[in-house]
Amino acid sequence: MRARAQRARRWPRLLAKGAAGTLGVGLFALLVLQLWFFAHVLWWRVANPVESAFMARRLAELRARDPAARLEHRWVDYERISVHLKRAVVAAEDAKFIDHGGFDWEAIARALERNEKRGRIVAGASTVSQQLAKNLFLSPERSWIRKAQEAAITAMLEAAMSKRRILELYLNFAEWGENVFGAEAAARHHFGTAAAALTPEEAAWLAAILPDPRRHARGRTTPQASARAARILARMPSARIP
Repeated sequence: MRARAQRARRWPRLLAKGAAGTLGVGLFALLVLQLWFFAHVLWWRVANPVESAFMARRLAELRARDPAARLEHRWVDYERISVHLKRAVVAAEDAKFIDHGGFDWEAIARALERNEKRGRIVAGASTVSQQLAKNLFLSPERSWIRKAQEAAITAMLEAAMSKRRILELYLNFAEWGENVFGAEAAARHHFGTAAAALTPEEAAWLAAILPDPRRHARGRTTPQASARAARILARMPSARIP
């Protein structure tokens, strides 16, 4: 009887040790993952990524149907991207880009209020830095775990990189159409010109389609995109860029 009682008392201790061990392994794995992300962020301060996680996922989807499929993408340095596109993207996606540390807390509060009123997600408040974190490393799925990881990577980007580098990376890996990634490919695909030669109107239209780029085929627009482009064009002169 005494042996049985002793065994019964041991079980909670064994379970607690097992749980602590599992938690320790989980935390160690999480730490290793964060170090992996940060190592890439540090390397990409000076080296240009070949592709983003979004590009790799999209290419895998295409090659499942056509093994010879390719994406439209060509890296172009910051200096060779039209100042109009830089201003348009900041005006459209992140007006406080220069000033914040990766998160626009006022925009987040407004988005939460709108979503609460509607009872569903109808508004977001992702900054350029947050969008870059997602594009480079993560998936498009919506979950609190993914958002937490996005926030952690955003903090890494802001700590390790200049605003100029963050915007350069963003412009080179943003999706701008069906299988079209980056400013150079977008300019050539939609307007038959180089990213450096984009006009203010062309730049405003490219910024206008960023929320849903696959809906906009070459040479085709919608009233909604045209109206948004007009609003962006009006805000571009006041947009501050690095």
